[in-house]
Amino acid sequence: MNDPATIRRLYGRRQGHKLRIGQAALVEETLAALSVPESGPLDAGILFGDPEGQERPLELEIGFGAGEHLAGQAAMRPDTGFIGCEPFLNGVVGALGHIRDGGLTNVRLHMGDALEVVERLPDASLSRVYLLHPDPWPKARHAKRRMMNHGPLDAIAAKLKPGAEFRLGTDDPTYCRWSMMIMDQRRDFVWTAREPADFLTRPADWPETRYERKARRHGHEVWYFRYIRQ
Repeated sequence: MNDPATIRRLYGRRQGHKLRIGQAALVEETLAALSVPESGPLDAGILFGDPEGQERPLELEIGFGAGEHLAGQAAMRPDTGFIGCEPFLNGVVGALGHIRDGGLTNVRLHMGDALEVVERLPDASLSRVYLLHPDPWPKARHAKRRMMNHGPLDAIAAKLKPGAEFRLGTDDPTYCRWSMMIMDQRRDFVWTAREPADFLTRPADWPETRYERKARRHGHEVWYFRYIRQ
């Protein structure tokens, strides 16, 4: 079955509401300096100017929304480099605001398909990958659009170090069941949960996102999955 690793198409609008003057200025003044290079191989040296042999750990968030989680993780661990990928301009603007307000220097952004960045990274180079509240594509005929498919997971697995972590968060029951089915078919990841509280309670080092707050307001359950790369 085709999936995002082969379809390579982003659905939906790239921009929502029109940017305010201050938001447009923020994009013009800061995005270029914080953007992942458009082509070529990527590593901590290229992204953050780290000298060879002193490269920092790298983590990547796929679809960071408005950037709350990405910025929260970056603030907690300033010696780690974070790559955030988000195709929608309004989300990128939100992340830029968090980066500015937090004085963060360890974040780089890609406005586009996360898999384009993933495939340019060295194998076994990532310490953690986050996929939080992805578009659930609830209709069965759209299942091939879900990021939780074997094609994207093969790419993610190749870039994670042995013992590294893949985190998935969702409040959609269909996506939850689908993800558990897909991950149960794999032998390169081990689910860390030993009891229900392990995936029903948000870990302390997992900053809350606006999508999660919205889900809670609507009475939805939220599931927190943590997998270790074998």
